Amino acid sequence: MNIALLGYGRMGKSIEAIALERNHTIVLKVSKPSENFNFYNADVAIDFSIPSAAVNNIKMALDANVPVISGTTGWLEHYQEVMEYCQSKNGTFLYASNFSLGVNIFFEVNKRLSKLMATVEGYKTEIEEIHHTKKLDAPSGTAITLAEQIIENTHYDKWTLEKPTSNEIAIKAKRIPEVPGTHEITYNSEIDSISIKHTAHSRQGFALGAVIAAEWIKDKKGIFTMRDVLNIG
Repeated sequence: MNIALLGYGRMGKSIEAIALERNHTIVLKVSKPSENFNFYNADVAIDFSIPSAAVNNIKMALDANVPVISGTTGWLEHYQEVMEYCQSKNGTFLYASNFSLGVNIFFEVNKRLSKLMATVEGYKTEIEEIHHTKKLDAPSGTAITLAEQIIENTHYDKWTLEKPTSNEIAIKAKRIPEVPGTHEITYNSEIDSISIKHTAHSRQGFALGAVIAAEWIKDKKGIFTMRDVLNIG
């Protein structure tokens, strides 16, 4: 499979290494935002760029009739716009806030636990996420996904990075050098606490999941998620 890498930072380099191990070919590497890419021979594009470049990258791939998956976070105010653009092009797109296979299982555990916790009183919910100091957005896309899942199943209306009100989920976003990613959800009451936690040991899990998603999406049409890739639900 021929892959175009839109974003060639640390994640892009990790994706390249795993793609080559899995006998794929990298036909395009974009390290800086640009108005014109040549998608010639690309079977799929993988976007791990920066928030300000993501929408343009995705639309250019769709214009070239190249399936695109994106793991860039911080641009989701344009998500609906991108979905409509993909549909207008009869294109193929998959976005995930986190491509780690373990994190996507963690998402399912989070949804199940939040439904259970919605049936009991006296617990306050908080999310803590820790990433490396070069991560540009806070909170992480993964933390936002976790919060949105909890909101869907409980009385909470929103999340906040500030001191929460009774209807807000507190997210603590920490930045520490060389931390690939840790996410923990805790339900605290006066008598006990319940926590679930995912800890990434390296970027390899994110990169592997992105390549697996690219392998899966090739030759498909439509808008997908990692739940489709993992055949969950």
